[in-house]
This record gives sequence, C-alpha cells and structure tokens, in this order.
Amino acid sequence: MYAQGQPIIVLKEGTQRETGRGAQANNIYAARTIANAVKSTLGPRGMDKMLVDSMGDVVITNDGATILKEVDVAHPAAKMIIEVAKTQDNECGDGTTSSVIITGELLKAAQELLEQDVHATVLTEGYKLAKNKALEIVNKLAIPVKTTDRKTLVNVATTALASKAASANSELLAGVAVDACLAVTEGTGADTECDIENIQVQKAVGASVGETKLLKGIILDKERVHNAMPAKVKNAKIALADVALEVKKTEVDAKIEITAPNQLEAFLAQEEKYIKNLVDKVIKSGATVLVCQKGIDDLAQHYLSKAGVYAVRRAKKSDMEKLAKATGAQIVSTLDDLTPKALGVAGEVYEEKFGDDKFTLVTECKNPKAVSILLRGGTEHVVDELERALHDALSVVGVAIEDGKVLAGGGSWQTEVALGLREFAPSVGGRQQMAIESFADAIEIIPRTLAENAGLDEIDILIELRRAHKKGEKYAGVNVFSGKIEDMTKNFVIEPLRVGTQELSSATEAATMILRIDDVIASKSTSPGGNGKGGHGGPPGMGGDDHDF
Repeated sequence: MYAQGQPIIVLKEGTQRETGRGAQANNIYAARTIANAVKSTLGPRGMDKMLVDSMGDVVITNDGATILKEVDVAHPAAKMIIEVAKTQDNECGDGTTSSVIITGELLKAAQELLEQDVHATVLTEGYKLAKNKALEIVNKLAIPVKTTDRKTLVNVATTALASKAASANSELLAGVAVDACLAVTEGTGADTECDIENIQVQKAVGASVGETKLLKGIILDKERVHNAMPAKVKNAKIALADVALEVKKTEVDAKIEITAPNQLEAFLAQEEKYIKNLVDKVIKSGATVLVCQKGIDDLAQHYLSKAGVYAVRRAKKSDMEKLAKATGAQIVSTLDDLTPKALGVAGEVYEEKFGDDKFTLVTECKNPKAVSILLRGGTEHVVDELERALHDALSVVGVAIEDGKVLAGGGSWQTEVALGLREFAPSVGGRQQMAIESFADAIEIIPRTLAENAGLDEIDILIELRRAHKKGEKYAGVNVFSGKIEDMTKNFVIEPLRVGTQELSSATEAATMILRIDDVIASKSTSPGGNGKGGHGGPPGMGGDDHDF
C-alpha cells in the first residue's frame, strides 16, 4: 500500500498475502492435489496406498478417510478438503473418496469458468441451484428397503466392501455386519435407530478371516483375575460394579501409628473384615460373574475364587455400558445397590486365548442390544484393514436401516443426475446455466474414474452410459469386471441414499467456500519450515517469495 509515494507497512514482517485470481488458483490447485491423491483408490479395481509415518509405522489402505487422516498437509485449502472426508465418514462411514473427488472436479470446472470471466459469486449460486436439483433427482431415484429385507442389506454391505482388501471375504463379513446391525436396531418406521456404537469389534491376530464371527454378547480384552476361579460359567448372573474391591486410600496424607504387635494384628484383621464384607455383598446378590471397572484386591480375589465367582477387573467404561445393554445388568456405584434385580444374564461366560492374549467372552445373551464381532486375520496389517472395511460396512447398513432407502451404485445415479441437470440448466439461463452444466460434467467424474481405475476407456464408457440413461435405463452403471454398462440393481451394486446426498451436499459446500476466497493472508511461521523471524512465512503454496506489506 502506498500513500504519496511512500510505502505503508500494515502487516507484520514475514506475513504473506495473495489476492484475486492468484489466491483462487492457488486454493483450487491445493484442493485438486488432495483429490488426485485418492482418485486411484476408487472402486473395486482401485489401488492401495502405503502410508509411513515419522516413526516408521506402516498403514496399507485404500480407505479415503484413513488416507487423508494420515497425510500431514500444510495448505489451508487442502485441510478444508480433508474436512469433507471427515464429515462424510462421520455421517455415512463410506463415500469419502467420492466426495473428495467430486469436490476436486467441481473446483476444476469452476477454474475454467473463472478464466472465462464468470464471477465466483455467479458460479457459487449456480452450483447451489445444481445441488438442490441434484438432491431432488437423487431422492426420486431412491429405492425403498425394509429391515426385513436382509438380502438387500447384505448387498449394501457387499458393495461397501467390494473396493476394500476384504472383498475376497465380503460374503462372510457382509452377513456378519447385517446381523450385527439388525441386532442393535431399535424402533420402527421413521423412529428406527441403528447405533453402531453398540457393536464392538474385537481384533484377534492369528487365524484366517473365515473364523470371524458374531457373538450375541460382549468380548472383554481381560482375563479372570485369579487362576482358581472357574474358567467357564454357564447361565451366568452378571454383576457390573463401578466400585473398587480394595481398601480405600485417604484423600489426604495420613499416618497410622502402631505401638504394639496386637494393634498391628487388629489393624490387619479389620482390613480383612472390610474386604470380606465387600465380597459377601457380591456373593449375597447371587452373582456368579463380577465385572469391575476398578481394582480388585488380592484378598478379594481369594474370597471370590473360593465362592466360585468369575471376576474381571479394570474393564473399560465403554465395555461396561455395552455389557449393560447386552445382559440387562445395572452398573452399580456402591455394592449396597447390588441386588438380584441389578444382575444381568448370559448363557455362558468363559475365558479364551487368541494368539498371545486372553479374552473374556460373555455370550448367548437374550435379545442383546449390544453385540460383538470377533475379527480374525493372519497379520496385524490385515486385521487393521479388515477393521476399517468392516466399519464402512456397518456404517452403510446402519444408515440404510435408519433411512429405509438405497441407490443403485456403479456411477448410475451420478449419470442420471448429470442428465437431469443438463435438461434443467436452460430453464435457469444466464451465466448460472454454465455453472449448472459444469456441475453436471463434474459429477460424472465418478463413473469416469471407476472406468479409468478398471483399465477401461473412460470416454467410451461415458458415451455408453449417457446413451443408456437417455433411453430411460436409470439404474445403468459401470460393471468394472465385465467392462460393460449394466443394470446395477440386477448386479446388486447398491448404496444407502444418505451416502449420495451427503456427497452432493458436502462437496458443493466445500467447493463454494473455496471459490469465494479471494484474499489469503498468512502469518509468519515459527515452525521448522521457517526461521521464526519471518524468513519463510505461511504454509507452502501460499505464495512466492517473502514480501513485507
């Protein structure tokens, strides 16, 4: 800034500022770079990424959310794109890669219009109109699904697993995911709720994936506290205690003076009496299994084992809550509240060793509202990737149950939306029409990428897709295995409605937010990348050389 030929310094030394077209281009480039990083992972023929952190730990995955979570980015626009993936993952559990790719393509299309002097405000208004019309089209395309339609729900899970490393075992894992979701589903109709937080996934390395199974109960990563306790309890009555079975320590520093041997004996006897009293309350309640959130004293362990009670200590709070839902037990904060009514019931409680670790399995619960999946795999990397895939499968089945609607996949709904938007655009007119048509082109990036990752000619596939949809084949999509355009509902490639609507909403909102930025002011960096004195201000990609303003 200059006044009467003299420069006026407004910002701190080392601050970078970029304005106008340069700022927009920079932000768009950063966002597109993130989108391109995950583009090759889309679909059943997508590739995997190996991520190595600063400690040398390796993660091998093709899950978009995991990749973007592990990547350490500096550019603020790139961070905004990663937020899109996080939101998609939190809302639906799947579709993270698609939402990021669509965002990148919307920005690419916008850049071409910006270069033709279409104003960013006009562009964003056009994009919002296109998004609202797209949501309208998608909702009309939705296919109803009931909780009793297990086959369709299994197909939803299989579609989510198809692009993952777990695809070879998708039939088993999809069935397990659906049964787990149906077990924890509550309510009917519009009030249907499927909270997958009530599904515990316990990993155990050392066996094939085929040994993965659903348990009507909870698996605790704890062993019984004493070897003299029974290793298996049938028709167990379970007590859940959020109280320590040990001598309480004083809140303040205290000292006990013992001047005679008989005083020491009396002190120890009183301590023993206190512990025995606690154990007697457990035994009196009729409990045969005790799960304690806090510690259990050695003496208490002895008395419990003599009474034939199976006990576990220091269980996690989340596991205690799941146990309460699975067994019907009440979590008590004082043993005085431990009555027969507060106990839960399980058909069997036993200890089992998987690999080097021992677990406690609480199984055969009646109508449990919390269940466990024992996930097996040959190596730690395999089990970790299976867990990520299973999370996606559980999430999509959960939202399909809650919403009661699904969409055909394989790029079919995106092509139908693009067709509808091209018909809708002339009715809007003006420069916004150009933005709507660009939105239609951008949404087709999904079928194009599916074709590209499968080694198919994306232009030929797109032409065939458009032709099929023009004929009224609204469920036509890309079969990446045969390379043909086929009805996706007949191929059982389906996904929840919420995945599609969330992709459209989050991608459009992120793209419009980035497009409306015309000025980027970055403070000087004190990170290792800079010298702390304004030497290298701002994150990489925020501008050229350092200038003072």
